[in-house]
Amino acid sequence: MAMQSLLIIIAVLAILLIVGVPISYAIGISALTAILQTVPLDVSVLTAAQRTFVGMSKFSLTAIPFFILAGNLMNQGGIAKRLVDFVMALLGKLPGALLVTNVGANALFGAISGSASAAAAAVGSMVEKGEEEQGYDKALCAATNGSSAPSGLLIPPSNALITYSLASGGTSVAALFIGGYIPGILWVLCCLVVAVLIARKKGYTGVAGKFDWKALGRATLHAIPALSLIVVVIGGIVAGVFTATEGSAIAVVYALILGICYKNISLKSFWDTLVDSAKMSGMVVFLIGVSNILGWVMAFTQIPQAVSDALMGVTSNPVIILLIMNVILLIAGTFMDVTPAILIFTPLFLPIVRSFGMDPIHFGLVLVYNLCIGNITPPVGNTLFVAIKVGRTSLAKVMPYMLFYYVAILLGLLLVTYIPAISMCLPIAAGLA
Repeated sequence: MAMQSLLIIIAVLAILLIVGVPISYAIGISALTAILQTVPLDVSVLTAAQRTFVGMSKFSLTAIPFFILAGNLMNQGGIAKRLVDFVMALLGKLPGALLVTNVGANALFGAISGSASAAAAAVGSMVEKGEEEQGYDKALCAATNGSSAPSGLLIPPSNALITYSLASGGTSVAALFIGGYIPGILWVLCCLVVAVLIARKKGYTGVAGKFDWKALGRATLHAIPALSLIVVVIGGIVAGVFTATEGSAIAVVYALILGICYKNISLKSFWDTLVDSAKMSGMVVFLIGVSNILGWVMAFTQIPQAVSDALMGVTSNPVIILLIMNVILLIAGTFMDVTPAILIFTPLFLPIVRSFGMDPIHFGLVLVYNLCIGNITPPVGNTLFVAIKVGRTSLAKVMPYMLFYYVAILLGLLLVTYIPAISMCLPIAAGLA
C-alpha cells in the first residue's frame, strides 16, 4: 500500500503541475487522492482540513512573514549599492573585478534580503553598466550573477532553513543558521574561483594601482549598518537573547529604521511593501499548512519506511544512498521551488539518513544546498532567468558559461554531503549540536 500511495502522489502531483495547478493545491489534492484508498472521503477531507489548520498554527511560523517583510524593506532601503561598493573596495584587485564584486555582493545581499532572485536583480543591475563599459561578455556576467545569487539562501537569516526546521519536527533554527555559514561561503568560493579563472583567460583585469585602504574604510562605514542586521539577528538567536521568531520581528524594525534613515522608504512604499509581503507570506504559510496533509498521509501509509526499505534493499552503503538522494533532489529541484521541495522530501528522506546516524542539521544543509541549485537550472530556474533578463542576453549564450559554475557548485555539494564537519563544526563549537 505504501509504494502504491507514493506512486499515486507522484503521478497526480506531476499531472497537476503540468496543467498549471498551483503547487499548494497540487500537493493537497495528490495527498488526498492517495489516502482515499483506505480512508472514506468525508473522514479524509475533515482530517485534511484539521491538519492544514494545525500546520499553519505553529507560533514559530511567524518568523517567516517577518523575515519576508524585513527582506522586502531592505530591498527598498538602498542597501544593494552600499554592499556593491564595499565588496568592490575589498576584492576589486582580483582579475575580473566586477565579476568578483557581483559574486560577493550577491552573497551579502541575498543573505540580508532572503531572496536569490532579488539579489540577482538588485546587484546585477548595479554592476551591469560598469561591466558593459569595460567590455565584459554579457553572457558571462549573467551566468556569474545567476550562479552566485542562491548562496544567500544558505547564509542566515534563511527562510529555507526555517521551513526545514518546521518540516523536520523542530531541528534547532539557531543551529541551522550558524551551520549555514560555511556551506554558503563554500558556494561563494566555488563561484569566485570560476569567475577569476574565466576572467584571467579573457584578460579582464582588476582595479589598477595599490590597494586603497581609505576607500575600503569609507565603503565599510557605509555598509556596516546593513551588515549589522546579520550580526544583531543571528548573534541574538545563537546567544539565546531571543528566539528566531523574536529575531525576525527585530529584523523588521531594524530594516524599517535603516530605510527611513537612508530616506528610501516613504509611507506609500511602506504600504506597498506590507501588501507584497502579506501576499508572499500567505502563499508560503498556506503551502506549509497544506504540506502537513502530505506529511500525515505519508505517516499513515508508512511511505517513508517503504522508501527506506527500498533504498536499503539496493544498498546499505550510506555513501551510495546519499548519492542517490542527491540525484533525486537535483532532478526535483529543476522543476520545483525550494520551499515545496523541502516540505515534500524532508519527511521522505530524513528518517532514512537518521537510520545511519546522519545529524538532522547536516542533512538540512545538504538538502537546502541541493535544492538551491534548482534556482539556476532550467526549466524553472527563476534566479537564472532573472539574471538573464537583467543582463539582456539569452539562455543559449549563458548556458556554456553556466556549465563551469555547475561543475564547481556540484563539487561543493559533494563536499557538504560527505564532510559533516563543514556543516557541523560551528554548531558544535557553539554548543548547539
